[in-house]
Amino acid sequence: MAWLASSGFTVTPGPAIAVGQPGAERSDPTYRDVVLEWRLREALVRLNPDLPQEALDDAFRKIARADGPSLIERNRAVHRMLVDSVTVECRAYQAWLRLG
Repeated sequence: MAWLASSGFTVTPGPAIAVGQPGAERSDPTYRDVVLEWRLREALVRLNPDLPQEALDDAFRKIARADGPSLIERNRAVHRMLVDSVTVECRAYQAWLRLG
C-alpha cells in the first residue's frame, strides 16, 4: 500500500468505502466485490470520451466478468484487457463505418 501511495495513487482503507459508510463504494458487505464498479465506469468514460454508452457498458461487462478456467487465468485476462485494450462492438460505430 505504501508503494502505491508513493507512486501517486490514493490509498483508501477498505472499511472507509464499505457498505453503509458515507464514502461507500462497495456493494457487497462481505467484500467479495473485486471490481469497484463506479471507479471502473468512471475510468472507461474518462479514457474513451467519444464512445457511446453501449460500448462502455460492453467493455465494463468484459472486464468485470472475465472468463478463464482458474483465478490466475481470469486475472491474466483482466490484466491483458487493461494493458492492451478491450474489443467491443457498437452498432453506432458499425453503421458509421459502413457509410464512410
